[in-house]
Amino acid sequence: MLTIGITGPTGSGKTALLDRIAVHGGLVIDCDALYYALLQTNAELRAALEAAFGAVFLPDGALDRQKLGALVFHDEAALARLNEIVFFHVGRAVKAKLDAAREEGRMLAGVDAINLIESGLAELCDATVAVTAPEQVRMARIIARDHLTQQYALSRIRAQKSAGYYEARCQYAITNDCASREEFSRRADELLELIMKENAS
Repeated sequence: MLTIGITGPTGSGKTALLDRIAVHGGLVIDCDALYYALLQTNAELRAALEAAFGAVFLPDGALDRQKLGALVFHDEAALARLNEIVFFHVGRAVKAKLDAAREEGRMLAGVDAINLIESGLAELCDATVAVTAPEQVRMARIIARDHLTQQYALSRIRAQKSAGYYEARCQYAITNDCASREEFSRRADELLELIMKENAS
């Protein structure tokens, strides 16, 4: 099974590339969605977070993101500990999903993770792709997607790593500056064909 890791800054259009993998019959793993699912269902993850940060779950069982964020926002050691916990549990879940997909006979899988490189998830992948887009394009996307103010959207973008960071650490790169989703879909299909050809066993 060919496993493609996809990363890049927020608003770059990673989901659009994942959609093309799904169209080709591939398994799609969105690590953000997987993390939030694990927060609801994985007792080990919840226990690890409470052991490290105290009572960070609300009475209804949901993660108190504001409280956890306040604990790690200005504390590099605390943030590193949070990442260590999250990367471990998400990584284990991703590996289990990929193993199951192989047993099912799947030929293709895509793993979407903004921390693909830092988390070690790239090591589970046969190929890695950096999806990038111009800053103004990214800003417009996340304003529309997350209903943010322009100032807050820009602060989120500026707080993240540059496009060059991702491009330097991935085997392939694609720029999502297309005027339409259809145009990017064509560009993404061309890249997928190249990756599948170059990684054919």
